[in-house]
Amino acid sequence: MYVNNKKKACEYCNIHSEEYTFDENVKEEALLELIDCLNASKSIHGILVQLPLPKHIDEKKIINAISEKKDVDAFTPANVGKIMIGDYDFLPCTPAGVMELIKESGIDVKGKECVVVGRSNIVGKPQAMLLLHSHGTVTICHSKTENLKEVTKRADILVVAIGKAKFITADMVKKGAVVIDVGMDRDEEGKLCGDVDFESVKGVAGAITPVPGGVGPMTIAMLMKNTIKAAAL
Repeated sequence: MYVNNKKKACEYCNIHSEEYTFDENVKEEALLELIDCLNASKSIHGILVQLPLPKHIDEKKIINAISEKKDVDAFTPANVGKIMIGDYDFLPCTPAGVMELIKESGIDVKGKECVVVGRSNIVGKPQAMLLLHSHGTVTICHSKTENLKEVTKRADILVVAIGKAKFITADMVKKGAVVIDVGMDRDEEGKLCGDVDFESVKGVAGAITPVPGGVGPMTIAMLMKNTIKAAAL
């Protein structure tokens, strides 16, 4: 579904896109060879590898093979390092989408208590850095955090990205907080939901993103933005 939505977004933006699909038993060398070809192509400006990869593939090696000027997911070490110092070409699409949502909602991050639940390289860590660059006071929580409820309840801005359906409940949220749900899960009935129990939390939160229809579309919009920027580099 996510890949198809990316392709539709490219069509909408009049961006040419190509999809390369491999068997799950594909050899690492075949992926590296394709990336080398795409890096060299003057007609391709953005490259992304849909994660996760099969277990026999070295994910880090594959990501590192992408040219930093075509790394529209901003996953390569060079681009991650640029984000750390606040001097970047590209931002990871989901954290960038979250920041755009905050900005367009008229919410000022400066001086706010910001809590990010989840420490992945794709969302949690870069999200914390972007909130920090916007002058928020940032805490990162994870599976080893003690007294998680006490920490999340301090948050003026709470971003959740852990992949556990409806994990964050109303008693874990400060009244009036901005709650941004990055999760994409299935509930006990098989329905699409997020990491936040939307129905219970919406009565407490000052603002909250739904799943689906919240962060997801913003992630794809930021991918389009990165691709257009890459074409201009």
